[in-house]
Amino acid sequence: MTSVTEALSRQEIELPSWAFGNSGTRFKVFSQPGVPRSPQEKIADAAVVHKHTRVAPSVALHIPWDKVDDYAELAAYAKEQGVRLGAINSNVFQDDDYKLGSVTNSDPRIRRKATDHLLECIDIMDATGSRDLKLWFSDGTNYPGQDDLWDRQDRLSEALHEVYERLGDDQRMLLEYKFFEPAFYATDVPDWGTSYAHCLELGPKATVCIDTGHHAPGTNIEFIVAFLLRAGKLGAFDFNSRFYADDDLMVGAADPFQLFRIMNEIVRGDALDPDRGIAFMLDQCHNIEAKIPAIIRSVMNVQEATAKALLVDRDALRKAQQEGDVLAANAALMDAFNTDVRPLLADLRTAQGLDPDPVAAYHRTGYFEQISKDRADGRQAGWGA
Repeated sequence: MTSVTEALSRQEIELPSWAFGNSGTRFKVFSQPGVPRSPQEKIADAAVVHKHTRVAPSVALHIPWDKVDDYAELAAYAKEQGVRLGAINSNVFQDDDYKLGSVTNSDPRIRRKATDHLLECIDIMDATGSRDLKLWFSDGTNYPGQDDLWDRQDRLSEALHEVYERLGDDQRMLLEYKFFEPAFYATDVPDWGTSYAHCLELGPKATVCIDTGHHAPGTNIEFIVAFLLRAGKLGAFDFNSRFYADDDLMVGAADPFQLFRIMNEIVRGDALDPDRGIAFMLDQCHNIEAKIPAIIRSVMNVQEATAKALLVDRDALRKAQQEGDVLAANAALMDAFNTDVRPLLADLRTAQGLDPDPVAAYHRTGYFEQISKDRADGRQAGWGA
């Protein structure tokens, strides 16, 4: 049990700055009281989550949503708040120029504009000390014949190579993928295999980012995790939940067993420790629920799935697998999944000087009431801001 609590105490979960802003669907973006108006206020809210959980020490930025004049100063502010700046997320999907694609667009002017933005994000990484550049492309086509599929892959490869060559020695690229949306006929990076193939061609500083909401229904995500770990090409997760498509719900809300199965492969691959380099990031849009408590709850859900994965009897599992005992092997996983790990995590938090119930502790602080008052004026952050 000591090894379990030690592993849990070293766990790190990166928070997305945009999860603290207003979000919604394509029908409506809903506003809430207390929502941050600036990158600094997003960081302050993220620091509150870390204060109550002790496992969320970094904040991912999204450019230009988190654009500031001085990124070194922003990094210093984050440090003052007790956190650090993490991955820099590019945005080449919210501009009229990108209607027919960004780096895969047939127009060389638009491709240049998109690639220059990616290079700008590396400049920001230099200033913030960030390790990871996260790339997601909405590029794709809606109709057969709309564009040449081969040409689009060539254009994508060309842009990725230029960006890759700009990376520093301690920096890396995370290439995300998405099954569909907003393109409905052919997405240019639709799956893990496409991302993996490009990363393999680029070199060791290019790795795959798995967004748990970006797959076809029924996809065995833990197989993808195992394959990429074995190949040394898994760089990060974007954790969230889905019922139908890319719902961006709280991680573990829709299928906690899937989250456990994913974390089981992480533990089996000895990839939980931060030194292994896997970034466990949240990527969620809290449309109707209060932002900070929802993010705390997501962090706790990841912790619970991790704790259960750490409790799997590996010796019994291996013995059953080697003997071909299907039921015993499955039981080894199910026994761990069905274990109530909340008391274990409560004891761990108590030993760390934390409240065993982070959500309740947050509500008692009055932080929400204070920010609702302090942030009553000004423009709230949200999609596009």
